[in-house]
Amino acid sequence: MSFALDAYLARLTLGARPSPDAEGLARLQRAHRLAIPFENLDVMLGRGIAIDSDAVFAKLVTARRGGYCFEHNRLFGDALAALGFTARPLLGRVWILNPEQTPGLTHTLSLVTIDGQDWIADPGFGGSYTPPMPLLDGATAVAPDGATFRLEADAVYGWMLSRDAGEGWQRQYSFTLAEVWDADLQIGNHWCATAPASRFTQSAIVSIVLPGGFASLNGNAYRRRNGADEASAEISDPRVYKLRLSMLFGIDLSADAVAALRVFD
Repeated sequence: MSFALDAYLARLTLGARPSPDAEGLARLQRAHRLAIPFENLDVMLGRGIAIDSDAVFAKLVTARRGGYCFEHNRLFGDALAALGFTARPLLGRVWILNPEQTPGLTHTLSLVTIDGQDWIADPGFGGSYTPPMPLLDGATAVAPDGATFRLEADAVYGWMLSRDAGEGWQRQYSFTLAEVWDADLQIGNHWCATAPASRFTQSAIVSIVLPGGFASLNGNAYRRRNGADEASAEISDPRVYKLRLSMLFGIDLSADAVAALRVFD
């Protein structure tokens, strides 16, 4: 199908189309992540994850759900193309969970070329939010929650993205500029959605960017930070969990689906 750009921008509550430049890229990515949550709930519900353009649009835009990196960045890449950007997918290795062991290629992001300069863009990383960054050794960016990101050339892994939220630099993910084909994305997606060792088959994970911070649900652990306002709690009531999903993350599940997530087992 042709990309329904107006419906996508309406999902993001963006009235005017972003211009195909660095400012427009930043505006689009931020609006995307403010509106569409990161989540793996369909993995936990055994529904499977399709990452073709039609399926991703139907889920994240039409059904107003969220998804994880392979879904977000497919949708975002299609939107970039419709807006006149030059972009292609990259694959990355997520270091934040196990920094001592080389991880597999289980993350995807976009390489965007604007006036001869390459940028990385990524609305699909669930643990934090990185603004678009120029692909330059030593480039930095500050996220809405105040965290600083740094991009460095890496002799072994290509490029390394690190984050400092006040406790020192922590590696987030690495990536190379190697060409990525649909088959590569399908393999990464299949592992994330089905492998027993994947974090997405082990626990229900939801997050969303706030105007001045970040909110997440990891299992039944809730955290929210927006400016100086912080809150955290262990949710013990499925009804509260269901309400939190709907009110903060915009995800409406039935009581039976919430029970099937095994959050309270």
